[in-house]
Amino acid sequence: MNSQAVGKRGEDYARELLREMGYTVVAANVSSPYGEVDIITSDKQHICFVEVKARKRGSMVSGTQAVSLSKQRKIIATALWYLQRHPCDLQPRFDVVSIILNESGQPLSHDYLTGAFDGEAYEGYADF
Repeated sequence: MNSQAVGKRGEDYARELLREMGYTVVAANVSSPYGEVDIITSDKQHICFVEVKARKRGSMVSGTQAVSLSKQRKIIATALWYLQRHPCDLQPRFDVVSIILNESGQPLSHDYLTGAFDGEAYEGYADF
């Protein structure tokens, strides 16, 4: 299973997981001039911009560790871009889902981090 297939499988599983957790999936694979957000969900209080990191069992770096400051900035910029086009009264939040898959692409485990980072990572980033 190549890395693109691992990523797609992880995102598919993450959408199912989020629905089971009671979130409404608003959008997926939202691209902007600044980057991409894997999944956008909502509940009664939050609009959540969710980064999905799927890894094969035995990977050296966990999914949560792979969300660098640079990646956070791109997600935040894309969230701002999205919210300008789709205003809402919900509080924005940035979450990360880390998924471990076996060799055949079946999920073995996951971690869901709510509020994994905040907008402070955006400070000093080029204005758009």
